[in-house]
Amino acid sequence: MASSLAKSIYSLNSVAMGNKKADLVLKNCSLISVYTREIIPDIQISIIGDRIAYVGPDASHTINPKTAVIDVKGKYVSPGFADPHTHIDQFVLPSELAKQSLLCGVTSLFSDPIDIVSVAGYKGFKEFQKLGENLPIRIFQVVPGGLPVDRKFSNSKTLSLSQEKNAIKNPNVLGLGEVFSWTKVTLRDSKTMKSLSAMLDNGCIINGHTAGASEKKLNAYVSSGILSCHEPTNFDQVLERLRLGMWIMIREGSIRRDLKEIIPMVLSHGTYLNRLMFCSDGLDPLDITNFGHIDHCINESIKLGLEPIEAITMASRNCFDYYNMGKDLGGIAPGKLADIIIFKDLKSIKPYKVLVGGRLVVSNGSIVAPIKKKIIPNWIKNTVKLNKFSEKDFKVKSKKKNVTANTIFMQTEIITKLSSAELPTSNGNVLASVDKDVWKVAAFDRTNGTKNHIVGFLENFGANIDAFASTWSFHENDMIIIGSNDSDMALAANELRKTQGGLTVVKSGKVKALLPLQMAGIISTDTFEKVSSNFEQINNTIIDSGCKFSKPHLIPLFLPFLALPSVRILSKGIIDVKKRSYIDPITK
Repeated sequence: MASSLAKSIYSLNSVAMGNKKADLVLKNCSLISVYTREIIPDIQISIIGDRIAYVGPDASHTINPKTAVIDVKGKYVSPGFADPHTHIDQFVLPSELAKQSLLCGVTSLFSDPIDIVSVAGYKGFKEFQKLGENLPIRIFQVVPGGLPVDRKFSNSKTLSLSQEKNAIKNPNVLGLGEVFSWTKVTLRDSKTMKSLSAMLDNGCIINGHTAGASEKKLNAYVSSGILSCHEPTNFDQVLERLRLGMWIMIREGSIRRDLKEIIPMVLSHGTYLNRLMFCSDGLDPLDITNFGHIDHCINESIKLGLEPIEAITMASRNCFDYYNMGKDLGGIAPGKLADIIIFKDLKSIKPYKVLVGGRLVVSNGSIVAPIKKKIIPNWIKNTVKLNKFSEKDFKVKSKKKNVTANTIFMQTEIITKLSSAELPTSNGNVLASVDKDVWKVAAFDRTNGTKNHIVGFLENFGANIDAFASTWSFHENDMIIIGSNDSDMALAANELRKTQGGLTVVKSGKVKALLPLQMAGIISTDTFEKVSSNFEQINNTIIDSGCKFSKPHLIPLFLPFLALPSVRILSKGIIDVKKRSYIDPITK
């Protein structure tokens, strides 16, 4: 828990004047000033408690024998980096993610825990908050702003208006997360508008998601108090939003990477940078290991021509200015919380030491602060509320010898379209066709204990496996099973029932890969290293068998996602998103 500036001013003032001594002094710093766009050599920084008291050429008046002194030896010193929009309720616990992010110089995470809420509601939101507390990294939360995606079809849990108002009483809950169903805003959906008004009345931030919106629809969205977006994929979209007063989070994460399309055009256009930030929108374990986090955004932007100081400012001060937290965070100056990164090379930034609140948490590329693994309550580890599966759960009945099936054609791992295929039957059961690359795909309501389920058909998957199942999907969290035969689909589903969540691949009656996600069916309680290894095995097993896509884990993740075109599958049925109507698995 950060100290209050209001309660710290006496001690900070006293240290600055030399009437009281500092706990820690950094000397011989090359200070990167995000306030003046300059590098200031030979700076000394005095810290008392978790805040900075003095920044200047000579801190000797703040030192006594009890003061710890670190000689930075001319290395660069900058404020800690922030990820202003990310989803950390996936893959690993916050305590495990904290280690990886801190090694990348990220000292603040702004979490939108939409999937933990979709599974476990307000109770899950509060439990997830606890998991982010008392860690050597700052984790701020927002109330998910996109649930349910579509009330006609969604079965996700959400927060009531009274629960939202209670949630923002917590100082670490800053407002409303991405409102990605923007049509709810432009059509002035009653619950959505009441939620927006309540947030604005309480001085909260509302994060945006404006993919596909422009002109009058975008104006209506912005006029409703939503002032940020992480969805622009090109400069024209960035410019349109900046001109309307929005803040832009340039996304560079595991779902999309947009830096290369945007940064060069920002530079050639001469656009003001003060409303630009970087964000990840979520990172998988392999990407954070292989590329990094916000440090990767900075380094890539520098390669694309951005000045290092500008890139660091976008990764620090701009984020906290957006969240109205500039008096506490975002720069190195008197009164600020002492979140500080020390690194050697300005052109390729790799944190050497990291301080959070004046406490050394990373030294020489290693975590030096204790990070306790917290106890996860049993209730949130029992969210696969399904009976044991058998082959009959995956049958599609027909009395015909051959049928025309409506298929969900995978154009990418994420984008689908409606197609069709002729399929044979056997004993009254429509079969998948390996030759035609047509698979069965099933969705089961695993969180609410209902018997809702549907079995349909998927086309253009291409893998030589027999079943692939997942309990993690945006933002419905149905169990999704893709398979070429009913028995292996049942085996995969039963494996995830046993682990109470995860992803698994089955071939010839045997489990070939398994990533357990024991918490709410979306987060593993294992170490980052174990999760990373299991995750890699899942994808590699499918890719090596001939899958047409490089990130096959995204397929069941997005298949139920109602915010994207064109055909989706949920436990309630197969859905034409634009028509908002159900599609039969086989034509009449």
